[in-house]
Amino acid sequence: MAETVSWRPRTGEIPVSPGVYRFRDPRGRVLYVGKAKNLRARLSNYFQPLRALHDRTRRMVLTAASVEWTVVGTEFEALQLEYSWIKEFSPPFNVQFRDDKSYPYLAITMGDEVPRVLITRNRKLKGARYFGPYTKVWAIRETLDLMLKVFPVRSCSETTYKRAEQTGRPCLLGDIGKCAAPCVGRIPKEAHRDLAGDLASFMGGGDQRFRGDLTRRMQEASAALNFEEAARLRDAIGAMDAALSKTAVVLRDDVDTDVFGIADDELAAAVQQFIVRGGRIRGTRSWVVDKELDLPLGELVETVLRNAYDEDVYPPREVLVPELPDDADELATWLSQRRAVGRENEGLRGSGRTRIHVAERGEKAQLAETAARNAAQALMLYKTRRSADFTARSQAISDLQEALGLDEAPLRIECFDVSHLSGTNVVASMVVFEDGLPRKDQYRRFNVASTTDDTDSIYQVLSRRVAHLDDEEPAPSEQGATRFAYRPNLLLVDGGQPQVAAAKRALDDAGVTGVALAGIAKRLEELWQPDSDFPVILPRNSDALFLVQRLRDEAHRFAITHQRTRRKRDIGSQLATVPGLGEARVKQLLRHFGSVARLRAATAEDVADVPGFGPVLAAAVVERLHEGEQDPGTQEAEDAPAESVTAALPGRAAG
Repeated sequence: MAETVSWRPRTGEIPVSPGVYRFRDPRGRVLYVGKAKNLRARLSNYFQPLRALHDRTRRMVLTAASVEWTVVGTEFEALQLEYSWIKEFSPPFNVQFRDDKSYPYLAITMGDEVPRVLITRNRKLKGARYFGPYTKVWAIRETLDLMLKVFPVRSCSETTYKRAEQTGRPCLLGDIGKCAAPCVGRIPKEAHRDLAGDLASFMGGGDQRFRGDLTRRMQEASAALNFEEAARLRDAIGAMDAALSKTAVVLRDDVDTDVFGIADDELAAAVQQFIVRGGRIRGTRSWVVDKELDLPLGELVETVLRNAYDEDVYPPREVLVPELPDDADELATWLSQRRAVGRENEGLRGSGRTRIHVAERGEKAQLAETAARNAAQALMLYKTRRSADFTARSQAISDLQEALGLDEAPLRIECFDVSHLSGTNVVASMVVFEDGLPRKDQYRRFNVASTTDDTDSIYQVLSRRVAHLDDEEPAPSEQGATRFAYRPNLLLVDGGQPQVAAAKRALDDAGVTGVALAGIAKRLEELWQPDSDFPVILPRNSDALFLVQRLRDEAHRFAITHQRTRRKRDIGSQLATVPGLGEARVKQLLRHFGSVARLRAATAEDVADVPGFGPVLAAAVVERLHEGEQDPGTQEAEDAPAESVTAALPGRAAG
């Protein structure tokens, strides 16, 4: 492989100033846009020896034919220019947003002569103030219905309003008290505008001020024996409380913040945004980001914020993120400018400044953790839905067959993963996917009694697996294990060339042919085949890559679960031989010390401090635990199916 690309610019030609750079392909298409405090230092990273580059970075550099840059005066100017160019060119190697939904908002058209409140997905109404977004239309409709009892702002269409003006008769909303009816002069237009402003202020977070004002007016009306007005105000307070109860109180009343949670893997990232106004969650938004290059979390945060606050959405006073980007100060300045523009468009005084930081403690940190958990669930759901889609599964199998050059589609894939704890308690897992879906009833677990390294473990496990490929169909009473004798179309092992070579040796020694084999590199960006000097790179966002990723993750999860179960069983089996020590007391010991490691490290005096354990029993426990450490033969060597750790496989091959 060449050291680097032939079109690399000379180092001395690249300035050391801040700027923005663009990689282009031979046809002039912009592939990637980036910014740098020091252009020479940043671009030099792309022109390292190709073998040292991350796989996707290497693919981008090899696809490109040239790089160009624009020098700017400050890092802030670089941030602005990068944002503009990404919007203009939509480079394929930059982060791609998959969110094509337009969320519903509550809008108040303060730019109209007679303001109107409505639910809309259009973010371009001139002079309108927006609140949201909301994930469900019905939720915002319920809130609006309640708020019209307190702030009877017109919500009718222009046609309905003009008809009422011409006929002098209000619509039904005016008759039932949910509109102040400025169309027929029940309220002056100036007073109606003030009413709309009050609704906007309330939705913007002024909850307690309005509730306190209504309570004072209700008490004054009651004292003046105006019970009808007092009852009306009481009902308005009840409607306001009902509307507020639909959004959880999370922070102080004066807190306006957006909280971002991000969960990502090698291929995608899920973003969860909580919109908090007046201490309450007024809206939520979630979307998925496609990652082409391997971005650190700080750079991903920067990209997310720039896309979250585009030309129609403006930031609040505070933005909470999981990690600060390197140029957080410049990004905060840019967000502050966006906030100033938004407040000016909405006719509000004062620009204010947006602050970006990481919540470390208190209620804000708890809310940030909630956002992160929601993001993790969204990412898992996105991947699961994509894997469960029949069309996507079919495409994944077809793409995998083409990428690996297989003679037939890999309808049955088995994936193997080895797990150990500092070289001890070595176990392995086999997960099975048929037609792109997991078959959990056919998963298998393996215990490895002794091994030298991961490659030896792979060799042992594959040898034990392929020994059953030619088994005859079992009797009806053994149907639970039938599938273990089935021949897979593709075997995957977690690892690179060394692990693939070990697996190939196991197949050769067993005389097995006609089964394809590949290894999944650690970061899941490449597949290694036997006797190949170059890996197979699956395209970003391909369904095949998602299928391979899910196989690797499932095999890893299954192996870890088996290892944890086995460690717990080992400690129980060792202590079961101690006279007077039953299962309940073993659990009591584990609860007291918190972990197996702490229990093994405990002295007889420490164990004697546990309620119900005298000096004699404590000494017997410690002695038995130390014997277990010296006896490696306590580990089992049989393979076990998923349903039971102790059930044997057909044929029961020894390790």
